[in-house]
Amino acid sequence: FLKKEWYDVKAPTPFLVRSVGKTLVTKSQGKKLASDGLRGRVCEINLADLMGGDEDHAHRKIRLSIEDIQGRNCLTDFHGMELTRDKLCSVIKKWHTLIEGWTDVRTTDGYTVRMFAIAFTKKQDNAVSSNVYAQASQVRLIRKRMVEVMNAEAGKVALRDLVKNLIAESIGKEIEKRGKKIYPLQNVFVRKVKILKKPKFDITRLMELHGDSGRDEGMAMERPILRRLHLK
Repeated sequence: FLKKEWYDVKAPTPFLVRSVGKTLVTKSQGKKLASDGLRGRVCEINLADLMGGDEDHAHRKIRLSIEDIQGRNCLTDFHGMELTRDKLCSVIKKWHTLIEGWTDVRTTDGYTVRMFAIAFTKKQDNAVSSNVYAQASQVRLIRKRMVEVMNAEAGKVALRDLVKNLIAESIGKEIEKRGKKIYPLQNVFVRKVKILKKPKFDITRLMELHGDSGRDEGMAMERPILRRLHLK
């Protein structure tokens, strides 16, 4: 570890916890800079850790990519989101229809995002049969509603606001609201989000996302008290 050094990883504004951890990199040697080895590195963090330990968000994983280095701080941007495997396994049930849909959306600030959504049919109160299977025509209509909602919700906002909507589960709730007119739904989630294409790097926008967390400032320290030693 003599040739290694630690850098702090900083999360952007949609998340409550800004200092999310440290990452290790080889020290700068000659023309090979440590910052070059950090740019583009992707960190995977549980959303609960980014939201101050709130366990209601523990079923999501967030990916942050390091975009720039300021002093010892690695400034990151949103790079993707995914449901945890244990959450996916817990919502899959037999005798229910699984409905999936995906679409590519361009946000207002130039990011091309691929979004995947899932939904499951729900048993009605007056149902007699043990299975809850939707017809193929109903599945197609619900999938169409999924794509419409994802295009509408993600295409009218910037990436920062899209991340806020993903945290609040508002897109999944809207899909459930519109889809239940065709067939009752439950466990509706945006399962995965991938960044396919990013706009040209803008340091001003990145600094706005991070605010004061990107500054490499030292801590204030008290002046030490000097004591005179009396030697015998």
